[in-house]
Amino acid sequence: MAEILLSLTIIGVVAAITLPSLTGNINERTWNTQRKALYARMSQAIALMPALNGYGTLTEGNDSTSAVDTAAETFVTEGLSKVLKINNICDADHLADCGIPNQFTNMAGSLIASFPTTLVKLNSMFNSSVSTSGYAEGGPDGSWKYSQLDTKAAAFETQNGESIAIFYNPNCSGSMAETEGFFAQPKMCANFIYDLNGNKGPNTVGKDIGFMTVMYPSDPVVVAPMPLVHDLSTSPNQYDAGALCLKIDSESRLPNRDELAAMFYNRELIGNCTTHYWSSTLSSTDKAWLQYMTTGRHYPYARNDRSFVRCVKR
Repeated sequence: MAEILLSLTIIGVVAAITLPSLTGNINERTWNTQRKALYARMSQAIALMPALNGYGTLTEGNDSTSAVDTAAETFVTEGLSKVLKINNICDADHLADCGIPNQFTNMAGSLIASFPTTLVKLNSMFNSSVSTSGYAEGGPDGSWKYSQLDTKAAAFETQNGESIAIFYNPNCSGSMAETEGFFAQPKMCANFIYDLNGNKGPNTVGKDIGFMTVMYPSDPVVVAPMPLVHDLSTSPNQYDAGALCLKIDSESRLPNRDELAAMFYNRELIGNCTTHYWSSTLSSTDKAWLQYMTTGRHYPYARNDRSFVRCVKR
């Protein structure tokens, strides 16, 4: 009897040690499968939409009570719901009714105490007018500028049980094969923050919570990068950066320019982002695009110079 009790005790201790790890691995595989399936459905839906610009009403009043903003909600009701099966739609004041958590943990482990309800609350660089000057931050005329109105978020639930918040820019602009620096903000048409299991935990970015971005109103591009938790410990040149990502994990890649733009839009969800990152997208034979995480600016940079790297999984 003593030997049986000792054996059971040992089995119990081993189970207590290994079970959380096994459960965590199962959850991560499940979330990864769900994330890829959601990306596939959203990509197909966006491709079927006749247009991404111009939904809803967006005007500025003298104060918040006189401003009119139905842009994101109308994008869902009049556009996305025609090509994607949606159960419930909520405005910015009732995001929780669609399963959006009131607070969540970002990828760096910091608690975000309130879910963003506007573009500017998602990222403070989505403001009405931004300009930067000087050679390091500027274009041929010494500055790059853009103007954009803030918009309210909306949310919806899918038939598969995902809760998704949307941040929408009804005046998004297309890719113009730029060769000089430009801001990423006007290129964003829709940005989605999804929770794969609604109100259930752990409500953590990189687990059940992630983001997906649609860029360009015609020939739209949908990206859903999953950044690795930390930057590379070195600052390589762009020629070496991709190989260093592959050494971390066989699925790890250097993000392209659009994926880095999505990471900029959602920088608060990632946390601990440095000033700028290499992309895998070339602007010329000897230059590649950098994404500035502080301003949103894309900039072509000599590939043999050094910069920071944040690898992603797709």
